[in-house]
Amino acid sequence: MSEEKQGKLDLNRHDMPKQSPEMRRHNFNEVALGYTQELAVAEAKRCLQCKKPKCRTGCPVEIDIPDFISYIVKGDFKSGIKKLKEKNCLPAVCGRVCPQESQCESQCILKNKGAEVAIGRLERFLADWEATQGEVDIPLKAARTGKKVAVVGSGPAGITVAGDLILLGHDVTIFEALHKAGGVLIYGIPEFRLPKAIVAREVEYVKKLGVNVITDYVVGKTRSIDELLKEFDAIFIGTGAGLPWFMNIPGENLNGVYSANEYLTRMNLMQGYRFPMSSTPIRKHAKVAVVGGGNVAMDSARTALRMGADEVRIIYRRSHSELPARAEESENAEEEGVIFNMLTLPVQYIGDENGWLREIECLKMELGEPDASGRPRPVEMPNSNFKMKMDAVVCAIGNSPNPLVPSTTPGLETTRHGTLVANPETGKTTRDRVWAGGDIVTGAATVILAMGAGRKAARSIHEFLTTGKQ
Repeated sequence: MSEEKQGKLDLNRHDMPKQSPEMRRHNFNEVALGYTQELAVAEAKRCLQCKKPKCRTGCPVEIDIPDFISYIVKGDFKSGIKKLKEKNCLPAVCGRVCPQESQCESQCILKNKGAEVAIGRLERFLADWEATQGEVDIPLKAARTGKKVAVVGSGPAGITVAGDLILLGHDVTIFEALHKAGGVLIYGIPEFRLPKAIVAREVEYVKKLGVNVITDYVVGKTRSIDELLKEFDAIFIGTGAGLPWFMNIPGENLNGVYSANEYLTRMNLMQGYRFPMSSTPIRKHAKVAVVGGGNVAMDSARTALRMGADEVRIIYRRSHSELPARAEESENAEEEGVIFNMLTLPVQYIGDENGWLREIECLKMELGEPDASGRPRPVEMPNSNFKMKMDAVVCAIGNSPNPLVPSTTPGLETTRHGTLVANPETGKTTRDRVWAGGDIVTGAATVILAMGAGRKAARSIHEFLTTGKQ
C-alpha cells in the first residue's frame, strides 16, 4: 500500500455504546445501544470504497456493502436501507447476531491494520433508523405466476426463501410449529441480544410483502410433506436443528438439569423471565453451570445471571483460545461476572434425596494433538476428579435436526447425523419438488449461513417454477 494511500486511512474504529456490565447483568434490555447518526456517518467514512471489494464476497447473502455504506456517508439513510434490503430482508437481525468478524469484516482491507470497518453495526443502524420512520417501503413485486410454495419453518432460512419468492411473483405460505414466527431468532436468542420486538418487526415486513404465515402448524403431524405436495408446486424445508444433545453421563435426569433448548425457549419465547407477568415460571437457581463454549452457552450463562443467580460458571473442556463463541459474546459474559472453568469436563451429576442437582463431578483436561476439527484434542488428566456445588446445569453442547419431517417423508434422504441430504448450491433434496436449507442441512450454524442457503434455494425453486427444470 502506498504512503499516500496509507496516509488517508482512518484506523479509528468507532465503538458502539452499550450498557455497563453492572447495569446490564440485572436486566433483559438490549446490551448494545447502537450507533447515533453522527457515529454511523463517522464510521461509514472510514470505508475505502475499494474497486474490487472483498467484503462483498465474504457475505453469504451477497449484500452490496460499499454501496449501502456510501449512502450513510451522504446522510441518505433511506437509499441506504433500500440498497441493503435488496439482498437482506432481516437487516436488524443480521446487524445484531451475524458473526461479521469472520465473514464480511474479515475481508475488509483495513483488517490488516486491525481496524476493519464495522459493517454489521452500520447495517444495524440503517435497519433501526428505518424503524423510526413510520411506514416501511415495500419493493415492487413481479406479476403473479399462480405458482404456490410452502415453506416449513419460519427461521432465517425460511424467511429468506419466502421473501425472495414472493417478490418474484409466487404465492408463499410459511408453516410454523410454534405459536410465534421467527424460529431460532425468537426461541433461541435472548432478549438482551436480540429483542423480540425486532424479530416481530422483520416477520411483519415479510407479511407485508404478501407472505401468508400460519403458526401452531406442525408439518409431519398436522399434515405431511406428501399431503402439502398435493396443494403446493414446491416445498422448502427449513426446520432448523432443535433436538438437543446431552453427554450421556449419570444424573442427567435430575431436576435442575436443562438442555439449552429448553432453558432458552422457556426464557425467550415464553418469557419465563417476566413471571408472574408471563405464565411460564422457571426456578431461580443460586449456582448455575453451563456446559459448552459456543454462543448458546454464553446466552444461557448470561440469562442465568439476569435471573438472579449468585454464581454462574462456563464449563468447557478446551482452553479459552478454542472457545467457539464470538469473542464479543465471551467478553460480554466475562464483564458481567460469568466465571470460566476451562479444561474441565463434567463426568457425573449428583443429586440430593429429593432428586434435585446438588453437585457436579468433573475431571481436569489437558490439550493434546489436533483432532479432525484442527483444534487440540482435550485429554483427561488421570485422578484429577473434583466436585463443584451447583443446583442447576444447562447443557449447551450442540443440537441435531428434529427427525419428525424426515421420518414422515418417504424418500427424503438423511445423513448419519440426521441432517437432510441437499445440494449445497441449490438446496435440492432427494425428493422431487422439495428443497431444504439452513441448520436442517448443515447442522447448527449461523443465522447468515442459513439465510445464504435460503437465497440459493429460492433461485433454484424460481427456476423450476418458471421453466419446469429441476
